[in-house]
Amino acid sequence: MTSTDASAGDARPSPLQVVVMGVSATGKSSVALLLAERLGWEFVEGDDLHPPANVEKMREGVPLSDTDREPWLDLVNARARERARAGASSVITCSALRRAYRDRLEDGVPAMHFVHLHAPYAVLKPRMARRQRHFMPTGLLRSQFATLEPLEPDEDGSVVDVSGTLEEVVELALAAVRRRAGGPPAGV
Repeated sequence: MTSTDASAGDARPSPLQVVVMGVSATGKSSVALLLAERLGWEFVEGDDLHPPANVEKMREGVPLSDTDREPWLDLVNARARERARAGASSVITCSALRRAYRDRLEDGVPAMHFVHLHAPYAVLKPRMARRQRHFMPTGLLRSQFATLEPLEPDEDGSVVDVSGTLEEVVELALAAVRRRAGGPPAGV
C-alpha cells in the first residue's frame, strides 16, 4: 500500500482511513480511541458529527431513516477526505450499518478499511443497559441488528469479535489494520 509522489520521486505509505463500525454497544468509541492512540493517528468520534435533530430522535427511541443519516454520513465522509488530502490517516467511529452507507463513506477517499466490531445481541444488550450518558436507548439495538448488512467479500474490511476484553479486541483490530496495510502502518 504505497503511492508514489511523482514530484518528489519517493514512495510513501498512503494514508488509510479506518472506520470502526458496528451496532451500538460493540465498543466502537473505546476500541477506536485506543487504536488511534496506538497508531498515532487522529481519532474522529462519528457520534459528535450527528446533527442535533438526529441525536434527539435517537434519544426518544426513534430509529433514524436513510434521509436522517445522509447529512451525517456526508460529514463523516468529508472528515475522511480531509484527512486523506492532508496525507494523514485516521480512525473514525461510525455505525456504517448498510452497504449503501459504507459506499457513501468511501466516496472520494483513496484508502478506507472497515473494522466491523461484532457480537451477538445477547452479549450486547446487557452492555448497552449498563452504559451511562449515551443518547442511544437499549430499545434501538434490535432495529440496528435488523438494519445491519455484514461486510461483503468485495468490501475492504475485517470482522472483529468483541466478546473478549477491551485489550483483546484492540489487539485484534490492530492486527487487522496491520494486515490491511501490509505491515505496520505509517505512524506506528
